[in-house]
Amino acid sequence: MKPVQNDFDKPLGLQGGVSGLLSRLPKARTVLLLLCGVAVLSFSAAISLRNGPFHEPPAAATEATTEVVQEETLAPGASHPPQALGAPTSSDSPSTETSPSLESVIVIHDPATMSQSPRVVHLPDRALIEESESGPLPVRATDGRRPFDAYSRAWSGASGPRIAIVIGGLGISQTGTMEAIEKLPPEITLAFAPLGNSLYRWMQTARRQGHEVMLQVPMEPFGFPATNPGRRTLLTKAEPARNLENLRWILSRITNYTGVMNYMGSRFTADDAALGLLMDELSQRGLGYLDDGTSVASLAEKIALSKKVPFAASDAVIDAQREQGAILAKLNELERIARLRGYAVGSGSALEVTVETVAGWSEEVRSRGIELVPVSAVVRDPERERG
Repeated sequence: MKPVQNDFDKPLGLQGGVSGLLSRLPKARTVLLLLCGVAVLSFSAAISLRNGPFHEPPAAATEATTEVVQEETLAPGASHPPQALGAPTSSDSPSTETSPSLESVIVIHDPATMSQSPRVVHLPDRALIEESESGPLPVRATDGRRPFDAYSRAWSGASGPRIAIVIGGLGISQTGTMEAIEKLPPEITLAFAPLGNSLYRWMQTARRQGHEVMLQVPMEPFGFPATNPGRRTLLTKAEPARNLENLRWILSRITNYTGVMNYMGSRFTADDAALGLLMDELSQRGLGYLDDGTSVASLAEKIALSKKVPFAASDAVIDAQREQGAILAKLNELERIARLRGYAVGSGSALEVTVETVAGWSEEVRSRGIELVPVSAVVRDPERERG
């Protein structure tokens, strides 16, 4: 090893180090070194007290906001959002509440981005929640964002033919719900039944898997009450206040959904006044509407668009016949419609045969040049249309 010849070659802290060095320097140089040290310390302190980073950030980044999100982990069996959202337990709830644990997560939001970050898609956006006696209700944010925008799933935006499929009835069967969420590709939209079990937990699972979510609303069919969608059904002859109470109870069952679709409702969707009340509420809350296509007398499209509600209608019920061959025939029909019109919409239920058939078909349809998209990608949105 080369021997140390002088103090300048010695490592700091050894044999006198800097103090030994300074003692040999002229006084003028000592003063100069001290002044430099003070300048460095002052500059470092100034940097640490700045509000932003040292370099000027891009324009988009300067407008980004930081939000603390509460990570909510629900125990199995919990069906409603946690009490942190202010949702009281309802006597109509089919399952028992359990207290969630909370863990803080810092999430950076770009205001130019309308939809949620993939990291928090299963969590409700607090700005889109209104507390009510029934539970948390969706509402437009003060900055104009709608739940329809925030909870929609992204897609390519390509101009080629696309198909949206919604599978309803989730939450009724625990096994069927789990299989639908796990087996169906994330492009398939899932619709939850408001009287199902563990809805909030299943919603979170579906969102984590990438699915766009909707909520089914039971509506009066012809033949009611012999044909009955269940409790909280919206009725044409009910007082508007009663229908509104039932509707808001239904809307409070889960969060993070883009809109609603009818469950039955052939009579209700043909009634101008009754359906108008529903669409007014959806418009106020920034939600979309999907007509399941089962009634030719439905006034949903006309009323929804007049109320500025994002609207889509199913072109085919894919599992009216609960047999694989018949379901495949309906899916082929959707492909033909998509190639002619540019898009097609299909609706079905979370039956085992439906889930298995759609899952297998989904793997093949992309190779034929068809893009699978969420329902939000095929709606008519009056608030975004020009002219």
